[in-house]
Amino acid sequence: MFLALIGVVISLAFLIIFAYRGHSVVVVAPIAALIAVVFSGQPIMGSYTQIFMPALGGFIISYFPLFLFGAIFGYLMTSTGLARYLAKGITTLFGPKRAMLSTVIATALLTYGGVSAWVVAFTIVPIATALFKEAGIPKRLMPAAIALGTITFALAALPGSPQVHNAIPTSYFGTNVYAAPYFGLGAAAVMLIAGIAWLEYRMKQMKKTGEEFMPMDSDGNFIETPAGLGEGTDSGDERLKASTALKTDPSVMTQGLLGMIPILVVIVVNFSFVFYFAERMDTAYLAEEKFGLTDIQALTGVWGPTISLALAIVVMVLMFPSRVKQSIGEFSDGAKNAILPCFTTASEVGFGAVIASLAVFAVVQDNMLGFSENALVVSTVATAVISGITGSSSGGLSITMQTMGEQLAQLATEQGISMELMHRVTAMASVSFDSMPHNGAVLTMLIVCGMTHRLSYKDIAVVTIAIPLLTLLLFLGLNAIIPGLS
Repeated sequence: MFLALIGVVISLAFLIIFAYRGHSVVVVAPIAALIAVVFSGQPIMGSYTQIFMPALGGFIISYFPLFLFGAIFGYLMTSTGLARYLAKGITTLFGPKRAMLSTVIATALLTYGGVSAWVVAFTIVPIATALFKEAGIPKRLMPAAIALGTITFALAALPGSPQVHNAIPTSYFGTNVYAAPYFGLGAAAVMLIAGIAWLEYRMKQMKKTGEEFMPMDSDGNFIETPAGLGEGTDSGDERLKASTALKTDPSVMTQGLLGMIPILVVIVVNFSFVFYFAERMDTAYLAEEKFGLTDIQALTGVWGPTISLALAIVVMVLMFPSRVKQSIGEFSDGAKNAILPCFTTASEVGFGAVIASLAVFAVVQDNMLGFSENALVVSTVATAVISGITGSSSGGLSITMQTMGEQLAQLATEQGISMELMHRVTAMASVSFDSMPHNGAVLTMLIVCGMTHRLSYKDIAVVTIAIPLLTLLLFLGLNAIIPGLS
């Protein structure tokens, strides 16, 4: 048993190290699983074809529609210029002096609309760069500002988010994506306010040392940074002129409203489906074996966001009649962007399934389940730790639900804990330790902004790990004092 435990530790270290070095998890995860299997003495090929692959395939079967339509939606938001319109409209509304707030709000809206973190980063960075430079905000804070809007509250705290992180718990807790709305909205507000406060505090700190846009070392010398992929080829003066134009061009606000249309379609359609159409549709056929012996309650978490994203795509195509043919042609390009993120997460799920199949995992699982008598605490700790190990919130959440979902639901039922609260807390726990240095989204943001871990990771860690965790603990405490907070 001790040897098997050593194998699990080595396999996890292998996964983290090679993912951090930029190797694809699609390749790394099965090799990491192989290491654990060899140390445990479990059959190699049997573990691969009968455990790893079914778990990988099961995740893709359940959630690929979300990845597919989300990717196409994000691609069209970018190619049509609507994402840029939205970002410009928001920055005009708040003004260039509030560049930090503008960046966070713009990224959060795009994320809540279903756009992936990778697409959001490439969309926002050129605009944020111009605004940060004009306002004299240290560039090293840009990755943290983008991360705050993309991989924290908008992913898992805000009720109704069409992101997969908010959909996964629905299958295990019998909830929908609007679970525990008051708990989620309150926590999201605290994360946003605390995150902005931290970034503003850091900005003032840096400006006291004389640092403005470019980062400086302890001797006051400017630090040479990697070229940001998202900055484009414009010179600094051209970007400055572009940001100044945001303040003076009245059409920018109109464009911002246009950029909001697809986001509103996603929000309204998703809400309408979950709370109106799903309850009135004839879905008795779902109880048949060929349809999976299920019911509509188990599927609203996927059906709602999928339908809303699909209709938003149609709306975007119709908004630009002159490029209908081009937009339809871009469906294929957008679909390609869904494959790697989906398979990456699915591969992590396969790795988790193999680890869960080992005899040693039963001991680890018992220890996690015995960590506390409270189902909310167990779910929070298990999800946060596994998400941190995998460097993926969706991967860690999927592994936790696959391996412990039924036990957590049963434990919560026995303790009289709301399934809606379990859903929201578990989803929020996944967006905490996942933002370790090897997280793929974190790496992408640093690269696109032209920053390094040494320059920017400290602030990313505060707004994506410390603040979300402290917020979750705060609201769990409030819920204990005021039952029914959800």
